[in-house]
Amino acid sequence: MDLFARSWAALRSVVAELPDEDFAQPSGCAGWLVRDLVCHLVIDAQDVLITLVTPADTEPTRDAVTYWDVAETPPSGDDPLDALIVRLAAAYEEPRLLKFHLDDVGSAAGRAAGLADPDLRVGTRGEVLTAGDYLSAYVLEWTLHHLDLGAHLPHAPEPPAEGLARSREMLEKIAGTAFPASFSDKDALLVGTGRRAPTTAEQAELGELAAKLPMVLG
Repeated sequence: MDLFARSWAALRSVVAELPDEDFAQPSGCAGWLVRDLVCHLVIDAQDVLITLVTPADTEPTRDAVTYWDVAETPPSGDDPLDALIVRLAAAYEEPRLLKFHLDDVGSAAGRAAGLADPDLRVGTRGEVLTAGDYLSAYVLEWTLHHLDLGAHLPHAPEPPAEGLARSREMLEKIAGTAFPASFSDKDALLVGTGRRAPTTAEQAELGELAAKLPMVLG
């Protein structure tokens, strides 16, 4: 729960400090500019708020790791929902309006997470999780999107080290095996989720794990 708060606060802080011109730069998400990714974060924050007030009375069907579905191919940016995000982001017109909305809804999501009982069962996407597992899953979401945000912005601060480490741990559980110890947490996440291709040396080190990559999480 604490790591959710730290990861989310770090990501929102980066967005708050971005100069306006950075919103027109590409992000690490195919087909999305930085402004589109920030708009997606607003939707994510709304999802957190909705889920935390959607109690369930059945046994959990997923946890922080099994929450994620794994696809075989990376998104192209052509999905109708992805295209909708682009149109929504453009409607803000000025980065300051997008920043304000993320701060407003994002702060509320952070407060709601801090007040949530980690043992509360909540429903989302047709599944049931504890609130603690749901928020733990979002550490991976925040960390990956933090990396996406700074993919072409070398001056942007990186995600918290503990968020990177926890996200790597979750990705390794999803993969069912560990990444080579020579991989940094950041590189394990980027290569593991297809955000960059492995180098020739990395490919050799990955061994049998290479056949499972990329793991496209959704």
